[in-house]
Amino acid sequence: MPRLRQIPRSEVTDKTILATYDLLFGDRDPVAEPGTDTGTRGDWWTVFAASPDVFRHAVMGFALYRDPKRKLDPVLRELGQTRAGFNKASQFVFSQHCKSLRGLGVDEAKIAAIPFWPVSDLFDARERAVLAYADCLTLQAGRTPDALFQALRAHLSEEEILELTYITMLYDMHAVMSRALRTEFDDRDDPIVEVAAPEGFSARDFLDTGRGPRGDGQPSPR
Repeated sequence: MPRLRQIPRSEVTDKTILATYDLLFGDRDPVAEPGTDTGTRGDWWTVFAASPDVFRHAVMGFALYRDPKRKLDPVLRELGQTRAGFNKASQFVFSQHCKSLRGLGVDEAKIAAIPFWPVSDLFDARERAVLAYADCLTLQAGRTPDALFQALRAHLSEEEILELTYITMLYDMHAVMSRALRTEFDDRDDPIVEVAAPEGFSARDFLDTGRGPRGDGQPSPR
């Protein structure tokens, strides 16, 4: 379950939140009866409902990037969002935007190749520039080589680049928040934990050749 309390319908007074609950959950209380059409529990929404201002701001962000006035190709937008989810290890953001790419008619093989796009020949030059830029934004904290930015300029206008930058980083934030708060598909334990040693193992410095458990002065095998 999420790390923060979910807000049931009975406690909601904000019109935007109520309208969103109606849209996603019908007349159900999403805390008592969770579930959305996309297969998520819907607890991202019920957690954000704790702050009507934050909820409205988030919804405005969704409306902004889906507005028909956007210059950026929706497929390029979704490539940036999906790659952000993958890079930030957010199963929720990655999964949802794979679905969005599919809804835009992107080929299944191309969607499956997003995790290893640098060695895939399925992406054209424009898509590769977008994915490389998304990696700079989400893996390198914005450090972007001039040559990469020039490649981006060869395919996108300045307004499109600004939209791509803003939307990708918006979903970098959503990915990080989802993991931190354990909402939706990110409600899972961190897989990086110590694997227990065999019974009877005596802890020591594995590189200390003079005290190896083999008793012959050789390093312990790993």
